[in-house]
Amino acid sequence: MLSEYLQYGLLAGLAIALLIAAFTDIRWRQIDNRLNAGIALGAPLYWWASGLSLWPGVAIQIGIAAAAFAVLVALFAMRMMGGGDVKLLTALALWIEPSWFMKLLIIMALVGGVLTLVVGAWHVARRQKDRLQIPYGVAIAAAGIWVLGTHYLPAAAPNVQNSTVSTDALLG
Repeated sequence: MLSEYLQYGLLAGLAIALLIAAFTDIRWRQIDNRLNAGIALGAPLYWWASGLSLWPGVAIQIGIAAAAFAVLVALFAMRMMGGGDVKLLTALALWIEPSWFMKLLIIMALVGGVLTLVVGAWHVARRQKDRLQIPYGVAIAAAGIWVLGTHYLPAAAPNVQNSTVSTDALLG
């Protein structure tokens, strides 16, 4: 029971850290290294609280994070992604199961596409000549919070079932 409370506390802390990352990326176009380090360093505590085995559980999480880092560093080298975004996604890969991390990447890409259109339109409307900077930390945070809310917070599941039952009762 105590480990469940610790898990929820850590997940809530991760959600708050993601909100902070989004805010700072909007405000200063930067995600702080200490924030990314805090997210990464919180992962082993989450692994312990959730009972993840060292082999293959923790090894898979570290492997996914290493693979994500390798791909994202290449994007950074091509100036397609910021360094803070690379570190934030790598830190998130330590927390999120591989199949859900792929879903996170898909949601991030969709939100990032919309974000790029909105920021681009704002950039054109203000007739700015400087280089367009997209606060992609917003897309990363939105996708991370979506994954946390849909997969990692099972307390939300009974509410969905209850609303389905009450809707069926109303209709039938």
